[in-house]
Amino acid sequence: MYVHNGVIHFLVSSGELELAGKVFDESCVRDLVSWNSLINGYIRSGRAKEAIGLYRKMQEEGVEPDAVTMIGIVSSCAQLEDLKLGRDFHKYIEDHGLNLTIPLSNALMDMYVKCGNLESAQRIFDDMEKKTIVSCTTMIVGYTRLGLLDAARKLFDEMPEKDVVPWNAIIGGCVQAKCSKEAFTLFHEMQDAGIDPDEVTMVSCLSACSQLGALDVGIWIHHYIEKHKLHLNVVLGTALIDMYAKCGNITKALQVFHEMPSRNSLTWTSIIGGLALHGNAHDALSYFSEMVKVGLRPDEVTFLGVLSACSHGGLVEEGRKYFTQMTSKFSLSPQLKHYSCMVDLLGRAGLLDEAEELVKSMAVEPDAVVWGALFFACRMHGNFEMGERAALKLLELDPHDSGIYVLLANMYGDANMWEEAGKVRKMMRERGVEKIPGCSSIEVNGTVYEFIVRDKSHPESEKIYGCLIQLTRQSGFAEFTYGLSELETHGV
Repeated sequence: MYVHNGVIHFLVSSGELELAGKVFDESCVRDLVSWNSLINGYIRSGRAKEAIGLYRKMQEEGVEPDAVTMIGIVSSCAQLEDLKLGRDFHKYIEDHGLNLTIPLSNALMDMYVKCGNLESAQRIFDDMEKKTIVSCTTMIVGYTRLGLLDAARKLFDEMPEKDVVPWNAIIGGCVQAKCSKEAFTLFHEMQDAGIDPDEVTMVSCLSACSQLGALDVGIWIHHYIEKHKLHLNVVLGTALIDMYAKCGNITKALQVFHEMPSRNSLTWTSIIGGLALHGNAHDALSYFSEMVKVGLRPDEVTFLGVLSACSHGGLVEEGRKYFTQMTSKFSLSPQLKHYSCMVDLLGRAGLLDEAEELVKSMAVEPDAVVWGALFFACRMHGNFEMGERAALKLLELDPHDSGIYVLLANMYGDANMWEEAGKVRKMMRERGVEKIPGCSSIEVNGTVYEFIVRDKSHPESEKIYGCLIQLTRQSGFAEFTYGLSELETHGV
């Protein structure tokens, strides 16, 4: 039996699951260790349903599970994000008095976190006499998933010892919550603490660069990866491509793409989206064709890049073709973002009636992005009647969005419909809607600075405004001033 179990364990560890299953099935004697080895092998391979099926078969044969078995089965529920099934197994553990070991408690917490039930995870965590790094990290992930960054940071700071994993959890959580500057601060603290970052850390930091457009920091991270010989796996390589593309260096993104030893569908999707973002429509479509040719299946995000490329390049026929192929060839249902791309594409081309018909025929309820695309197209081509319909739909969806009122008033102004423009401004005042100040950011020497309208918080704000005034004069801003005076003349 010992040798038999050793063979199964060796095959499972080597990734030979089918062969391990064959040895298991052909054996006339099987004990709990045999079952546990195969069940956990399925789980490590991401085959959670097969693991649960094997567990059911084990029960039918009268073999009682132990804590090791339940760790695997609870992990299966986490993979499937099946909260009901996870609760059932938790109840089984309690009803049968199984020893709630630290690894089993951690597995239960992880399951509840991944299934979105933080309260149950918190109860298990609070009841644990001894909390490990894994226990704390699991809760940090749970907090950050729900945007509870303060709670995550409090628990993180209370941990007596930390390796790279909890650092990655808190940094990744900040990036997920779009708090990229905080993520960089934590990254510097991590280095000060003498913790060496790994590939996961680098992926999170590169995502933060993408969010902020911080190219200098991204280049530094790339150099760090090369200097410390971190493994450029598919995930890290894809993050580099995404960073360079979103930070404005598509040439470098393409270089990283071609230097990668292996690529998956996410890598191709990233470069297609990057090319679309930079207006290289034909190149984006060429890479899409190559992706399909090498046998990789595009997903909804890939098609978002493809349709964006068509929109930026004004490729109406190609856009229609790929939009149709989503359903006919790849069995993918268009989502709101795909519809907004198509409406934008048709609208930019002046095909406003077709764009409106597409909105009316949508399988899902149009959102503000879809109606916004139609509205901007109407304003661009001077179709004020259709533009008014789109704007009223936008106001139905979000009556407190100041931008819609301003744009609708401006559209009326473009058409010399000053009375209607005045009504819109009046409606805005009556509803207590105020224009939200704009915010912009710029990276200088690796530091990202943020500014809002009339912001004087920067120590060199006087010089900045002086430069802005000079630029304004040079750019012939008089035309805009004239436009404002026209609005004032008509009482808008």
